Formats: sequence, structure tokens, C-alpha cells
Amino acid sequence: MSSQQINQALPEGAQILNYRIAKQLSGGGFSIVYLAYDETGTPVAIKEYLPSGLALRDGGEIVQATSVDNLNTFRYGMKCFFEEGRALAKISHPNVVRVTNFFRANETVYMVMQYERGRTLQEHIQQHKGHIRESFIRRVFAQMLNGLREVHTHKLLHLDIKPANIYLRLDGSPVLLDFGAARQTLSSEKNKLSPMYTPGFAAPEQYKNRERLGPWSDIYSVGASMFACMAGFAPQAADARMEDDKMSSATKLWPGEYSEQLLRLIDQCLDLDYMRRPQSVFALQRELVKDVLPEELPRKKSLISSIRATLNKDLFRS
Repeated sequence: MSSQQINQALPEGAQILNYRIAKQLSGGGFSIVYLAYDETGTPVAIKEYLPSGLALRDGGEIVQATSVDNLNTFRYGMKCFFEEGRALAKISHPNVVRVTNFFRANETVYMVMQYERGRTLQEHIQQHKGHIRESFIRRVFAQMLNGLREVHTHKLLHLDIKPANIYLRLDGSPVLLDFGAARQTLSSEKNKLSPMYTPGFAAPEQYKNRERLGPWSDIYSVGASMFACMAGFAPQAADARMEDDKMSSATKLWPGEYSEQLLRLIDQCLDLDYMRRPQSVFALQRELVKDVLPEELPRKKSLISSIRATLNKDLFRS
């Protein structure tokens, strides 16, 4: 099978368990996501484990490994995908994608998620390039970090936070999607599944020194995502920065366009030294909602205020 060959998606109307496939929503090198309906007519999103380099569906519904050599790697990845579903099913938070079911069928595995209407932050950036307000950035990321705190509480890291994995519902509230890279933290077993990361958003320790991974690794990605909101593109990839750091700091790029406090915070998140970044989501969130002037947030002040109040309450508890 050539690396260019694309797996066939399940056809419209295909039935798996009690779900009917309506259409393909997206597809990548690792999985395909479908819009489907359950027996009550409720829409759901279903992610199918289908790594194009290891498995093939060239007709029908059954998935097969592309070679005997790839079979063990395919099965190992399938086990990790299943564990990802199991871990996410334990998390119920409005800012984290809700996994409602996961099961085996067609010689592979499926993850069923609550279907959300809206668009990704990446799509929003492309439509509003260079014109994203500070109030929007503070609101979206302050809320998204509520969900990430819950993820970290469950001893999980996301490891692939980027604008394409932050979904904005129709009401503007964010949902953290696609925990695919998290499966890499579930086992140290060596295999052909290369570590998953997105250049520009992945922390330096995702390329090497993976024993240093921690909450600060996701915080690097959050900083890169806020940078992308302002720039319209990702910052220089961390592995390239470690060789020759050519990335301009946020404080030099956008003085006067955004508050100095927010720009300094983004630069801190993007520090190549993980010890110099905020060490927890709580610490980052506390800074993100600090010193927000009422005139900056005319319509979202109450939301930021409520998040700040919650954080202050947590501070007094600790």
C-alpha cells in the first residue's frame, strides 16, 4: 500500500452496532470521523480507528492490516485507542468532548462522542485573521482551561492542543477535542506508532526528553494556540527553535495591539525551558483572568468575573 493511498470511509447508511452512518466529517492518517444517528435519531460523532499506514479497507466494511509485520503494531494502536476511549469516558465536563460509548466492530474499534454544532478555532482564525480581539482570546482560553484542568486531574495529558482541536459551539463556548496523542503516554512500549505531535504547537519535550512531559507541555501548546490567534499561523516549531530560535516574541510583535500582560504570558508559555513556563493550568488560568479591564470585555465581563471568583475560591481552599 502506498503512503498516498487513502482508506475508504464507511458508506452512507452503513450500520454499526445501533448507529447509522450519515456522512464522513473528517479523516486523517490515524482515524476517520463520521456523523451518525443512534436508534432514537440523536446525532453523534463516531471516530473509527483506521491508521492508513497500517490497515486498509478497500471495499466492504472490514478493516485488515496491510501486512503480517504491521499486524502487531495495528493491534497495539487499537488497544491504545480503546484505552483512550475508556479514559475519556470517565470525564464529564462541558469543555471536554463527551465520549458516550466505545466498542469493537469490523476488526477495529470505534469511539462515540456527543455531536457538537459549530466550528473549530482554526476556522475562526482563518476567517478573522489579524482581527481577533483580546477579549475573545481571554474568554475562549479561560473556559477551555477549565476543561484541561479536569483532564490533568485524571492524570491525562492532551499533547495535541491546537486551534484545530478547540471547537467553538454555536454559543461560543469551547470544547477540547481529539486526545489521540494522549495514548502515547499510556504505555512506554516501543512500536512503529511514531509520537504524535503538530509542529509549531508541540512542546520541545515532545520531540526528545519525553520523560519531562507534564502539564507544562500542554501549557506550551496553549501559548502557541494563543499566538496563532494573533498571528494567523503557528509559531516556529520547537525542534527548530532548539537548533536556531528565530521566533519573535509576542511582546515584540504586537505591542499596543494587545495588553502587555497577555503578551508576556504567551511568551512565558512558549519558553523552551519547561521549568520557566506556568507549571499548572491553575497558574496559567489565574494569570489569564488577571487585570482584565471592564472596557476590554464589555459583554463577557460576567463570565471572566465568575471564573476569577471560582479561582479565588480554590485559592482559599488550598
